[in-house]
Amino acid sequence: MELPVAAHVPHLGQVVPSVLSALGAGEFANSLSLAEASSACVLLIDGLGWELLAEHATDAPVLTQLAKSPLRVGFPATTAAGLGAIGTGLASGEHGLVGYSFEVPGTGVLNALRWSSHVDGGDLRGALPPREVQPLPTTFERAAAAGITTSVVSSAKFADTALTRATQSGARYVGVHALGDLAACVLHCLEARPAFCWGYHSELDMLGHIYGPGSAPWRMQLRQVDRLVESLVDGLPAGALLAVVADHGMVTVEGALDIDETPALLGGVRAIGGEVRARHVYSEAGAEADVLAAWREVIGDRAWILPRDEAVEAGWFGPVSDRVRPRIGDVVVAAKGRFGLVRELAEAVESSLVGQHGSLTPAEQLVPLVLARG
Repeated sequence: MELPVAAHVPHLGQVVPSVLSALGAGEFANSLSLAEASSACVLLIDGLGWELLAEHATDAPVLTQLAKSPLRVGFPATTAAGLGAIGTGLASGEHGLVGYSFEVPGTGVLNALRWSSHVDGGDLRGALPPREVQPLPTTFERAAAAGITTSVVSSAKFADTALTRATQSGARYVGVHALGDLAACVLHCLEARPAFCWGYHSELDMLGHIYGPGSAPWRMQLRQVDRLVESLVDGLPAGALLAVVADHGMVTVEGALDIDETPALLGGVRAIGGEVRARHVYSEAGAEADVLAAWREVIGDRAWILPRDEAVEAGWFGPVSDRVRPRIGDVVVAAKGRFGLVRELAEAVESSLVGQHGSLTPAEQLVPLVLARG
């Protein structure tokens, strides 16, 4: 199948390598053709889709007026995969964080945000060390080795999580508590030469999940994000670069099917991963064809449904390494329109959320690349 978002649109994973090349690190490819800089920050606003920004431009005049172009985030359009792209410069098929949750052979389904068993919530940090699940050198480690002062400015509560270790190892972690110290600490980090800083803000995504993208609370948060960007632009040191990106967009789900209440979807299935808009379905040995047929029969044209090999061949995950391939479902499902596949008992919180993401639609795939210079 042809991907809904063209492959020629630059990928989120190209941003950090291009920025580091602009800072003078010769081992990185500047595929985005960024001009030379003395210091740089990549600020990721979780959940800020390209289409959402365009629809609510009046709430974000600074972001709207700055130079911007679209990026695609790859499949699945979810935070774990997006942080992997920032942290390695690669798509999910290489860094291996192929979903909100996915099966790691021999252990079970891992919830990548909590680093816990998706079945019973048990802590998997011992059974699945983060740097074994994602063993590739991080962009932060490579930047530090090139002599660039490297920092992560993000919520203090994420400082020592397994996902942080998997994707941000090699950087000095600066834990912050609100928008004020996020802005202040980013600007302080940019005073070094050469310096690379990655900043992260999560609350726009949170409010989109709870109230829906485009809701009044979401729009009010977008206004605060715009003020954050304005503060950073006003304070950029001479020669510094600010690149604002996101890890995915979001849609409001209308009309969901409960997998666990649909017996036809359970025959031959041994595990289910992913999230409401992007599912990994793991089948019993020998049942792959029957599972594929059943899911296609029940869901019809409400989703793209492919066997693993076809999803890989179609480029959903980018290049896929042998290490990562077994983590991808035997059947991979990407929702169309505003359809969703919930599990109201097994995933009560996730299933209750208004806003969702993960799939291949432009609303989820396209995010902005907004650039400003000091």
